[in-house]
Amino acid sequence: MTYVGIYWNNHHHLLQAVRHVNGLTLWANLHLLFWLFLFPFAAAWMGENNFAAVPVALYGLVVLLAAIAYFILTRVLIAHHGKDSTLAAAIGRDAKGKISVGIYVIAVVSALIVPWFACLLYVLVAILWLIPDRRIERSLMT
Repeated sequence: MTYVGIYWNNHHHLLQAVRHVNGLTLWANLHLLFWLFLFPFAAAWMGENNFAAVPVALYGLVVLLAAIAYFILTRVLIAHHGKDSTLAAAIGRDAKGKISVGIYVIAVVSALIVPWFACLLYVLVAILWLIPDRRIERSLMT
């Protein structure tokens, strides 16, 4: 549930910088919601199997695909609002998002070898995103 809360907070921050949405935005948002919907099932399967390699890897795949969906949503919103928009300035190069995706890829692969290390990486990414993205707050205040 922690991940769902983190996504909810960051999604809320993201949408504060949005003036309007279009159909593509709605589909990108639905894509994100689909992966978020799978979090509890993947987490439960991981816990029920004592953090075995395959469930930990599947959990990682779900969080990886959610991160990619969030990235897609930000790109769709930036394309809709323009490269000079407040949102584009706030997101910038999105190093934190790209680093998160990279860590997830490493975690999914490592889950098949050392599941506890993958879990550690999942926690690391959660900590990175625990505080909502301040870039958006700063952009909205200017």
